[in-house]
Amino acid sequence: MSKKPESLPKLLKEIRACRLCVEAPKGAPLPHEPRPVLRASSKARLAVFGQAPGNLVHQSGKPFTDPSGVRLREWMGVTDEEFYDEKKIAIIPMGFCFPGYDAKGGDKPPRKECAPLWRERLMAALPNLETMILVGGYSQKWHLGDDAKGTLTETVENWRDYAPRYFATPHPSWRNNVWLKKNPWFDTELLPVLRKRVRALLK
Repeated sequence: MSKKPESLPKLLKEIRACRLCVEAPKGAPLPHEPRPVLRASSKARLAVFGQAPGNLVHQSGKPFTDPSGVRLREWMGVTDEEFYDEKKIAIIPMGFCFPGYDAKGGDKPPRKECAPLWRERLMAALPNLETMILVGGYSQKWHLGDDAKGTLTETVENWRDYAPRYFATPHPSWRNNVWLKKNPWFDTELLPVLRKRVRALLK
């Protein structure tokens, strides 16, 4: 007999109270107070699975409230109102808290504590997801597993192998402007299909 999925509201409450990366970290502890940022509803048919909140999102407590979020919403073809309607779109990063900056001033990778503890439990509590947008390599490797290609570019380039269940994308950060210029097919081939799929799921 299969185990009944956990209550999503109860699970979200647990996650938002999590302090594992401070009290029992894998490596150096989180350099600031935890502030897990995610949004989800068991009714959502579409999800955005990113990497980890940036500093602006850490301050706001709301996902993608930064220039990356503006670009991501353009990629998806959605309004702010649609994007933040958690009954329609779940937004769940691989690491829930801003991980801090590395020596070069970029964001550190998602914390290693989050995914092993929470990911499978969250997925089980989201039974209605039909399409998942996998933003960045960390999300792609976890969700696609052995089906992910050797590099992010190869995975995104082979997006037809995963659609419409998954759409792999680079991170919408300005740091990827050069990547976007080198790979114009992303804008001309992948995004129109993604937008059409998003629109169908938001009806």
